[in-house]
Amino acid sequence: MDRENAENRLEELRREIEYHNHRYYVLDDPVISDAEYDALMRELQDLEGQYPDLVSSSSPTQRVGAQPLDEFDTVPHAVPMLSLANAMTAEEVLDFDRRVKKILNTEDVDYAMEVKIDGLAVELVYINGEFTLGSTRGDGFFGEDVTQNLRTINAIPMRLIPAPGSVLPDRLEVRGEVYMGRKEFQALNKKREEAGEPLFANPRNAASGSIRQLDPRITAGRKLSIFCYAPGQISNIRFQTHVEFLDHLKQWGFRVNPFIKLCRSIDDIISHYSYIKGLREQIPYEIDGTVIKVNRIDYQEQLGAVSRSPRWAIAFKFEAREETTIVEDIEVSVGRTGALTPVAILKPVMIGGAEVSRATLHNEDEIQRKDIMIGDTVMVSRAGDVIPEVVRVIKEERRGHERPFSMPVQCPVCGEDVVRPPGEAIRRCVNINCPAQIKGSIEHFSSKRAMDIDGLGTKLVEQLVDKKVISDVSDLYYLKKEELLGLERMAERSAQNILDAIDASRRRPFARFIYGLGIRHVGEHISGLLAERFKDIRGLTKTDAETLLKVPEIGPEVASSIVSFFKDTKNRETIGRILAGGVTIEYGAQGKGKLDGTLFLFTGTLKDMSRDEARQKVEELGGKTTNAVSRNVTHLVAGEEAGSKLDKAKKIGIKILSEIEFLHTILH
Repeated sequence: MDRENAENRLEELRREIEYHNHRYYVLDDPVISDAEYDALMRELQDLEGQYPDLVSSSSPTQRVGAQPLDEFDTVPHAVPMLSLANAMTAEEVLDFDRRVKKILNTEDVDYAMEVKIDGLAVELVYINGEFTLGSTRGDGFFGEDVTQNLRTINAIPMRLIPAPGSVLPDRLEVRGEVYMGRKEFQALNKKREEAGEPLFANPRNAASGSIRQLDPRITAGRKLSIFCYAPGQISNIRFQTHVEFLDHLKQWGFRVNPFIKLCRSIDDIISHYSYIKGLREQIPYEIDGTVIKVNRIDYQEQLGAVSRSPRWAIAFKFEAREETTIVEDIEVSVGRTGALTPVAILKPVMIGGAEVSRATLHNEDEIQRKDIMIGDTVMVSRAGDVIPEVVRVIKEERRGHERPFSMPVQCPVCGEDVVRPPGEAIRRCVNINCPAQIKGSIEHFSSKRAMDIDGLGTKLVEQLVDKKVISDVSDLYYLKKEELLGLERMAERSAQNILDAIDASRRRPFARFIYGLGIRHVGEHISGLLAERFKDIRGLTKTDAETLLKVPEIGPEVASSIVSFFKDTKNRETIGRILAGGVTIEYGAQGKGKLDGTLFLFTGTLKDMSRDEARQKVEELGGKTTNAVSRNVTHLVAGEEAGSKLDKAKKIGIKILSEIEFLHTILH
């Protein structure tokens, strides 16, 4: 294809892909299959690869992968992004209505009513129909330039769709709320918990933290969306009403919240407020109230603003999920990954219908940033089922008796020294036998993907630890039948089955042994890389960060975690006792076979075998497995109800196998 034809085809492909993005992410109504979409995207990527000088900043290929920034630039808002005054009761809404009608000198006022999304306010700027600038609200007059991060949100159009019978504005500024859905928030926090990272307190903080990442690739990995709801500066077009503006937003390709109602009376407003309040827990994203806006634009202009709030709009909020109370003490809890988390012990207070007496303080940096002291009067937030958190200190209430808090340098549970890896905000106890983490450590060590000790489930582990039968993972290899028989619901045969399973685990491949140790940031894939690089466990325990950084895919954070783990004397003693207990690690070229060089990922439900069994079969044939989608994956096996991993794999061209095709691969 010559250059002229390539340029024309590139433009066609970009428009077609953006059209299908709009159908999928905004309208939730796709009209082509994933395979057809993937083919279009691959063609676009190939053409842009042939003609890199023709790559456009608005191309769908540019949504992900921009280089990290050193810092955010500050940009002005052409029209200030004002905050809204709040109404907490129906009487306050009535007062608002009376003021509006008095200033306008009319009783004929309609209101547009929307839900109030609990997210991060942003402004999107389009020049000649192309997205050119995105910023946070900031102080209302200046915001941070987060254009590259906003590009990663598929619900934001890169180019406007021309509305039938009208021209696009030369300059269009649109305000919206970036948010993270509840399911996406829970999945993100689960992932962070498994990685030993601090949890986000609520979806709003998760969305805000995601948009304010200096590395857009991190933002791209978070499932964010947006609802647009307000204009900034708009050239060469004028709207009569707010509802008309919202209709145009939808035509131009923006995502607009469906819970919009034109209210012609206060009774309509109160009724719709009650309706939305009743739906609050069913809506898949957080809302904290409704917003009432005078519908006519000329009325809005006539009403103007007072201080930093418009006179023509008000937020009709739900009951507070924030209250003030006193920090009576600060304790430190130790999680199953060894993370030390400061927890505020509060004077009990009712928030959202529940008594709150504890709130997370996340980490010591957060305590310093918020300047929290023991004895402080603080604002505490609780959203849904999320862990309560201290939002801010009310410093005006300080009386001089407040005391600063310092994180301990020894684990408050086991007394071992704690470490704070470079670049991290969390202090950790790296002693795998710390009582605070021992149960989780034993379960992980015994799991199918590690040492595979069948029958050693949560309830049995709890009994073994609580009754002091075992105190670390190495004790498993010294268990006697009479010790097991002393446990609840443990008969002769059951005890023997457990001992047989332990005995069967005494020979395991090096990679599975490494994985079973539960080293932070070291999953199955990294364990496999370490097993390939190091000849034996002795060499791995004595390695340094410099050597580890030479292993492909291991970065500074992972290397630091590995070195810290093996530096701990008790960890080395535990490994020694495991080996002395008769465990033989299988080194060398284990499992070489016809799947050598492959990396499999499983998603969805398999009918003929469990995913663990499927992974084990792959490894027996020389292949490797992983739990994450990446370009290194050679095969994705999709079972029933395969989720987002399948979509991602298709987009980057990973070979997809059905369960039947997978069985054929391993059996023939």
